[in-house]
Amino acid sequence: MQVAVLGAGTMGAGMSRSLLRAGHQVTVWNRTPARVEALAAEGATVAASPGEAVRGAAAVLVMVFDAEAVLEVIAAAAPEAEPGAVWLQTSTVGVQGAERVAALAAERGLRLLDAPVLGTKAPAEQGKLVVLLSGDRRAVEAAGPVLEAVSVRSVYAGERLGVASALKLVCNAWIATQNAALGQSLALAEGLGVDPALFLEAVRGSAADSAYLHMKAELVRKGDYPPSFTLDGALKDVELILAAARETGVADDVLAGLQAVYRRASEAGHGDEDMAAVYEAFPPRF
Repeated sequence: MQVAVLGAGTMGAGMSRSLLRAGHQVTVWNRTPARVEALAAEGATVAASPGEAVRGAAAVLVMVFDAEAVLEVIAAAAPEAEPGAVWLQTSTVGVQGAERVAALAAERGLRLLDAPVLGTKAPAEQGKLVVLLSGDRRAVEAAGPVLEAVSVRSVYAGERLGVASALKLVCNAWIATQNAALGQSLALAEGLGVDPALFLEAVRGSAADSAYLHMKAELVRKGDYPPSFTLDGALKDVELILAAARETGVADDVLAGLQAVYRRASEAGHGDEDMAAVYEAFPPRF
């Protein structure tokens, strides 16, 4: 299948590699051309514009930072898209963002799937993402070869566009909370004079244990945060979740705290590092 990937950052590049490995013809576009040089060497075709990228494509995968970027890229590409192409909007854009994207797709006559993903750099490159889907089931079936290439499984949330994006906020609320809670516990151990490694040993094998806990703790231990998913990306998502909670009347105490600590770590210069760097918002200051 000929597939266009609009946005080749950490996630888009990984998904492009999974598509290439599955034998698809992949054309990539990225706002920063230098980011796609490696993909070109691996067999992808590089387009100079979103419109050029989607010409002839049966499926278009959009993976950019936020709703504004999604709307801009789709508007630029739509005039040159193939009739009947399936558009998979995989970015995290929130509920209102998803509604705006759906409205634009309807205006331009595009066959859109709301398809945000769970997973970071390694699952994207390994084709092991979980895709959350909402939209016409016939479009889901048409996108099957793309979904098989980039994911280990899909969760279908319903026909209404935007339901998958709502589900993504629910999932990311849990992930962002776990990540920040880990940073807090490690810092608390240090503040109390307890070896943080003892915390990890104490929960090992219990219901509270997880591979995620140890993976992120290892980054904190090394004090080095190569990004699988950036802290600024997590902050953007937390702010979308917080807005959704307030719009629906859900108590936001935890989310407001998450926003504060992710923002503090970002303002301290850790925004481009892995989200585990939220730990840097917690260590004792006296």
